[in-house]
Amino acid sequence: MSQFFQIHPENPQKRLIDQAIEIIRKGGVVAYPTDSGYALGCHLGDKKAIDKIKWLRSLDDKHNFTLVCSDLSEIGTYAKVDNDVFRLLKAHTPGPYTFILDATNEVPRRLLHPKRRSIGVRVPDHRITHALLDTLGEPLMSVTLIPVGEELPMTDPEEIRERFAAHLDAIIDGGACHLEPTSVIDLRELPPKILREGRGNVEPFKA
Repeated sequence: MSQFFQIHPENPQKRLIDQAIEIIRKGGVVAYPTDSGYALGCHLGDKKAIDKIKWLRSLDDKHNFTLVCSDLSEIGTYAKVDNDVFRLLKAHTPGPYTFILDATNEVPRRLLHPKRRSIGVRVPDHRITHALLDTLGEPLMSVTLIPVGEELPMTDPEEIRERFAAHLDAIIDGGACHLEPTSVIDLRELPPKILREGRGNVEPFKA
């Protein structure tokens, strides 16, 4: 049975953030709010937790996992970023975008696309997310919480509790989130490719 934390979206309580991070460090899977719906997150090096997320979302090995990062410098540790890509990232982070980039050797192989060695990275604009990242001190391995057979991310923590409490170690209630998922932009080559049009404005990425 999961723990349920009610955390203030503007002023996250440090005590509750610390408890949630302790669960993640021990291999737990948590549902947490972002600027584009709720996400499932775990420690990026924990194989059991990653396998659990794959099972919950019914994902195969071709799914691009996302590293949710606190800032641009953290992205540079895990993804290859040249000057042109850096300028694009700087102009659009934080925000509701997931960027696909070539991964560095810091990314565990099990998170990579099996053929492309790519990884998704993102810097959300959400205070609870940043409080979690600041306390953890490294990225969260994440996927959007979209139930199997559905197209939109979950936005209501009480509904998440009803449907997934038996399978999650913690649920962070930060209030309702936006209904749209992130826009997904492939920046491995320029000009960018828009893989999914979501909440983030994609006009700046069109050739």
